[in-house]
Amino acid sequence: MKARIFLAAALAAASLAGLATAATPQNGTLSGEVLEARSVEGYTYLRLRTATGETWAAVPTATVKTGERVTLADPMVMENFESKSLKRKFDRIVFATVAGNEAAPAAAKAAQAAPPKAAAAVPVGKVAKASEADAKTVAEVSTGKAALKDRSVTVRGQVVKVNSGILGKNWLHLQDGTGKAADGSDDLIVTTTDAAAVGDVVTISGTVRTDVNVGSGYAYAVLVENAKVRR
Repeated sequence: MKARIFLAAALAAASLAGLATAATPQNGTLSGEVLEARSVEGYTYLRLRTATGETWAAVPTATVKTGERVTLADPMVMENFESKSLKRKFDRIVFATVAGNEAAPAAAKAAQAAPPKAAAAVPVGKVAKASEADAKTVAEVSTGKAALKDRSVTVRGQVVKVNSGILGKNWLHLQDGTGKAADGSDDLIVTTTDAAAVGDVVTISGTVRTDVNVGSGYAYAVLVENAKVRR
């Protein structure tokens, strides 16, 4: 958290003014020299010099050094993107994954982390179910996702993992002591613009989405999206 605050302050002083014509991904990849690398929880932000100009890119946490050349796969351009973790708005940014790092050893590549999928094992006791009419447990959402698709639900549970500022949202892993780790029904992923910390017991209200594909090979059987978080 302290590192995130430091990076946010450092990047807040930077400006996109004066950059050359923004780089355009070609043939499903984007390659360039790393001019700047800033890491926050879950993601590494890179300022790249490419053949067609400079651009910012965001990739799942990676060990990348200034001066290295990287190739990014499955690039997706976003306009007017605001990073909550960096407290900064980008006129244009490319979301992608690191396909090749021409200078880093293989061990560094292996250290890369994926966007939020399964939460780390965190002991969670039984959390009382919410009292709202649309209240569900984590397991009820996970196992009943087909019937709940596009419906509003309210779930109370403990935050066991947070990935901040990914695709403009915070991704929370919520558990309430129901479900099974073996099939993933004990862990519910929630997207929100609200803040929460690991260990918080919260009540979230959002919309159930199923078979969500966010690109770069990352798909989710069930999410609760655009949730409001209250304690």
